Amino acid sequence: MHADEVDADVALVRRLIATQFPHWSDLPVERVPSAGTDNAIFRLGDGLVARLPRARSRTAPLDKESTWLPRLGPLPLAVPVPLAKGMPAEGYPWEWSVYEWLEGEEATVERITDLGRTAIALAEFVSALQRVDPTGGPPPGAHNFFRVEPLVARDAETRAAIASLHGHVDVEAVTAAWEAALDAPAWSGRPVWIHGDLAAGNLLVTEGRLVAVIDFGCLGVGDPACDLMVAWTFLSADTRDAFRSALSVDGTTWARGRGWALSTALIAAPYYLSTNPVLVAAARRTIAEVLADPTR
Repeated sequence: MHADEVDADVALVRRLIATQFPHWSDLPVERVPSAGTDNAIFRLGDGLVARLPRARSRTAPLDKESTWLPRLGPLPLAVPVPLAKGMPAEGYPWEWSVYEWLEGEEATVERITDLGRTAIALAEFVSALQRVDPTGGPPPGAHNFFRVEPLVARDAETRAAIASLHGHVDVEAVTAAWEAALDAPAWSGRPVWIHGDLAAGNLLVTEGRLVAVIDFGCLGVGDPACDLMVAWTFLSADTRDAFRSALSVDGTTWARGRGWALSTALIAAPYYLSTNPVLVAAARRTIAEVLADPTR
């Protein structure tokens, strides 16, 4: 998926564990199928998971997660617990990490019993995260793919993505939607913690209920609108209002959230067009949800 991507397989992970964490060397290693773009995922026994960045550009979040994840809780949904940091070795060029394994399946509409209840659970999670003291938290940067930066800073990249998607999207409609989002006043309030990538692939469900949020690679502090993306990346038209009401979101913040959802989907679609059909399908769905949802 990335020009500088490095392959990782079970044999490599076994060697890394054996030399760096020999107390775990007896655990079976199994690759976890995933459409994720940042890390190759390997389950270690029943209770652990190893995450190996796929490319150099995907290594920046590692130290941030190990520093900040333990300081965010307690939260109403389970989040990853970092346990150990591995070093470059055995031909693998970057640091990597071991976390506790969180049970659950990737969230899909078919696996969720009550999407309305899930919307409220997501709102409660976002609200709790926003209440965590943001002092010293990381501002937007390469470590979180510039999440929470002002939307106008994404204008050139978003318009370039739109231009590259001729024949794949309604260029006139997405341009109008993007420009409407840019018209919303920029955030001028207190910065808050944001997850930065609340999409189906980062939500886990068990027995139809949302139980965990994973992959905090886009974690940072800034504009709360960024975490409203989930209203279009995952929720449906008839559950979006429940999510918004539970968070008491004002109109301008909601408009920026809509812009964040649109921008990230537009940028992702051409980048992964020939390498990640799952992510492209998710981006197409988000774009369709944004266009079908009137600006309010």
